[in-house]
Amino acid sequence: MPDSPRRRRLVARAALLLLGLGAVTGGCGESSAQTTLTVLAASSTREVLRELGVAYQREHRDVQVRFSFGGSQEMAGRLSQHDAGDVLVSADESTLNEVNERLTGRHRVIAHNAMTIVVRPGNPRRIHGLRDLTRPGLRVALGASTVPAGRYARKIFAGAGVTVRSSSEEISVRAVLDRVRTGEADAGLVYITDLKSAGVAASSVPIPALENVTATYAAAAVKESRNEKEAASFVSWLASPVARELFNKYGFVTPAQ
Repeated sequence: MPDSPRRRRLVARAALLLLGLGAVTGGCGESSAQTTLTVLAASSTREVLRELGVAYQREHRDVQVRFSFGGSQEMAGRLSQHDAGDVLVSADESTLNEVNERLTGRHRVIAHNAMTIVVRPGNPRRIHGLRDLTRPGLRVALGASTVPAGRYARKIFAGAGVTVRSSSEEISVRAVLDRVRTGEADAGLVYITDLKSAGVAASSVPIPALENVTATYAAAAVKESRNEKEAASFVSWLASPVARELFNKYGFVTPAQ
């Protein structure tokens, strides 16, 4: 088609339409930009929080939830770093109290747990209760005294009047579980919910209710978070009916409303 005023007008019009379409597309991209929330969480919440994150994103399309798991004390320690995270989830309230100046709002209790004795499949060392953990030569892995699992374990031992010498002290409860699963320890104290994650790789010896403790999980938004509003919203949602149902699914007990 020879060049003509009419052809030039058509080309110019098409170019303007394409520019307009690009502007609209760019605008849509900006409006659909997601907020990324970083949640620092106790290792014992790994499975349930991952599913909770999926459920939350399903309800809040503009938010993406990213998790970092480890010992509660380790996660709290990261708050000294700039822009380390938006939400802290701990396996006890004491850890939150220790970093209270870096948190905002009230801590929200989101779940409860209890402890059990984890042993190798089939319980080859014939461990039947807390007092058996005092036997000479028995390798017992415990959480370090600075982490919730370790503090809970020592509280249980004190209440039962037994002295247990540990073969190793771990920075998280999942590390205790791994010691037993790999045969590096004969027994350890972990949360009841941890046994679900172990599957057939570990067995459990129950601790009687009168000798057990209640582990309290709590969450709070980080004060210097770039996403403080969204973080506070996520913490509140962790007490929602949807969240409570998922906590229960993984063996946690949720607080009365």
